[in-house]
Amino acid sequence: MATLRAHYRHPKSPEAQISRSFGWVAALGVILVIGGVVGLLYVGFATLTTMILFGWLLLVGGIVGLFQAVQNRHSSFFWLALVVAALNIAAGVIVIRFPEVTAAALTMFIALLFLTGGIFRLFGGLVVRGPQMVWTIVQGAVGILLAVLVLAHWPSSSLYVIGTFVSLTLLFDGLGLISAGIGGRRIVGMVTEARAATDEGSLNTEQGGQHRSVE
Repeated sequence: MATLRAHYRHPKSPEAQISRSFGWVAALGVILVIGGVVGLLYVGFATLTTMILFGWLLLVGGIVGLFQAVQNRHSSFFWLALVVAALNIAAGVIVIRFPEVTAAALTMFIALLFLTGGIFRLFGGLVVRGPQMVWTIVQGAVGILLAVLVLAHWPSSSLYVIGTFVSLTLLFDGLGLISAGIGGRRIVGMVTEARAATDEGSLNTEQGGQHRSVE
């Protein structure tokens, strides 16, 4: 049995490769959790870092789009692709140079989204009165409350709102990946053990048949 288990846990076996992949998934989850915890401890830094990364993504995406537009300059979508690339480059430069102002504007936009979404959910739950009425009303009230809290302390709230959201997203995504990685490795181990037991039973049956034939 030990020989069979060693065979199925060999690094070249499919089960070992799948288990290693789940291990990398769990490791990525640990990195995301660490990033989320650090972001929650340094929310202002997380906000500015998020804005700068977002600006670089816009800038790089705009440059790539510009090269693609030049390569396809004879197509009918050349001018549209050129305008979109130029807007992305301009937006990326602005975000990188003024991350605080961008964070304040984005925080205002997020707060307004929470406010309008909360109002629609609140009145929709009161008017429709469906089976999810209570939950819809609670969601609407929470959205309105969050929007009021953010707007009441704006623009100072822009230093921690985006960083908090991003850090919480990293934290929960990391926990999900850790759970998926550990659960996946456990399932692979159970399948490997079951296959090893089945093969051992088949081997014992074959050996018993050979012994009877010899007798």
